[in-house]
Amino acid sequence: MAHKSSRFLNLHLCLFYIFLYVPILVLMVLSFNKAGLPTVWTGFSLEWYSKLWQSKEILSAARNTLVVAVSATVLATIVGTLLAVGVETRRQSSALDAVLFAPMIIPDIVLAIALLSFYSLLNFTLGLHSIILSHTVFNIAFVAAVVRTRMRNFDHSILEASADLGGSEVTTFFRVLLPAIAPGVIAGALLSFTLSIDEFIIAFFTAGPGSASTTLPMQIYAMIRFGVTPEINAMATIVMFVSFAIVIIAQRADKGAFTR
Repeated sequence: MAHKSSRFLNLHLCLFYIFLYVPILVLMVLSFNKAGLPTVWTGFSLEWYSKLWQSKEILSAARNTLVVAVSATVLATIVGTLLAVGVETRRQSSALDAVLFAPMIIPDIVLAIALLSFYSLLNFTLGLHSIILSHTVFNIAFVAAVVRTRMRNFDHSILEASADLGGSEVTTFFRVLLPAIAPGVIAGALLSFTLSIDEFIIAFFTAGPGSASTTLPMQIYAMIRFGVTPEINAMATIVMFVSFAIVIIAQRADKGAFTR
């Protein structure tokens, strides 16, 4: 029975990976198709990737995405790390945890509408800055969750020893706590960066008019309404590789948090 159960689980796992990754592999292959047709393979070509570098709209959207991702990552990492430290150094509360992780559970569309309504209430001008603030709010919970995981495997008596030796709270944080939780902070920052690059709904709702605040996912959406073109396949392949690379680096950094 155990053997049959194991075979069934392995089969289920294989089918899951096939269903999940075969469409991605097809997209990648089509991005190198010279003809750009989804049904006929006419040879290998990098033509569609070279055309991406010739598109001003795509390059502008890529720059906006990097500005948003880097800015939101820096802000979310700082706030999320301080939030994780504050929560973990105080008495645990399930209600506080629920409030902290709410942005991770709330659907993106709900959070996007709430942020847009909040900006409208304040008569806040929309643009790249509003997307940065929105992504920061969205990413704080993810950073805090990763950093808290590291802190739960941290010997808090070291902090007490630092205080006994005359170290102030600021000195203890920067010279004792932060170096110890640095792998978790880096993993949280990389995860935040990945989420910000790929995020579409919140950016779409909180962006200003015009191309000045158009991010790469928004540009892809605008292009795909007229059909899937080879340029979109190439762009999606690049975004996918960047996302996978960052996720792998974040996982390795997070593993380093447990091996130290």
